Amino acid sequence: MLKKILPNDLYDLLKTKVNFNCINEIRMRVNKPVVLAIGGQHIFLGENGVTANVKDAIRVSKIAIEDIIFRASECSIYSVNDQIRKGFIVTDSGVRIGLGGDLIEEKGTIKTMTNFTSLNIRIPHQVKNCSLPAFDYLITNEKIHNTLIISPPGAGKTTFLRDFIWQLSERNFAYNILVLDERGELDMGSQDVLGNFADKIAFASKKVGFENGIRSLSPNLIVTDELGTREDVDAVQSAINSGVSILASVHSDSIESFCQKENFDTLLKQRVFQRFVLLSMRNGPGTIEGIYNENFSRLRL
Repeated sequence: MLKKILPNDLYDLLKTKVNFNCINEIRMRVNKPVVLAIGGQHIFLGENGVTANVKDAIRVSKIAIEDIIFRASECSIYSVNDQIRKGFIVTDSGVRIGLGGDLIEEKGTIKTMTNFTSLNIRIPHQVKNCSLPAFDYLITNEKIHNTLIISPPGAGKTTFLRDFIWQLSERNFAYNILVLDERGELDMGSQDVLGNFADKIAFASKKVGFENGIRSLSPNLIVTDELGTREDVDAVQSAINSGVSILASVHSDSIESFCQKENFDTLLKQRVFQRFVLLSMRNGPGTIEGIYNENFSRLRL
């Protein structure tokens, strides 16, 4: 998964000294310590593996960062410029690389990013059965409730969505599932991860993806990640009005802070979502802190 994009010396170090399966993120900044996110903790990468001592941390050069971006683009930065304008590159195996650098704007429109200075390499994982503690709360009489996964960044919301789709397939719930994979992460580069009944539209906005998907694929359920804008919320409302169920996620660290987020007031007033699942990193990514109904009454401790 990382061999194609990392410099050989860095890949060999991670392969021999660190368990790849435990790494959630690799953060690199020009001439700064390399930081790994492992099990909800942040720790430095040293020549002999992980280390708590910043003095022992390895550092990466600007050339190394540029090389990773070049490799991730399959040797053609121009071919992935649409992604770069949004601040990331996604590889064919679903690894998302967040980019830091200089944004180039023209008449209020972002044209590209140059002078790359930092990377956040997010490594997707298929954690089978992680959604099972919530599974039966989200389905009643074989009807999937409109559900929102609430989670801070890096706390497992994408992994939860991925597993829930897979669980539906394992239990032969033959729903037509549209996976709107706006950043190309959910399927990790393999449709097998999503089971037998999922169709995917990738790298489209929620507005365009929902409209095209409902029209052409007639889904019973739409699964999408990271609602945020008013346009996203309007797309959800339109889909639900069309009779489609929604499973989505949003960034927030608590029910209280989510209820204060702009753009969601109409959905909350209309009780559009019947279930909310709150995740945290308290016991590592994917910790389920609670499952709630449309009135935010707790269904599961």
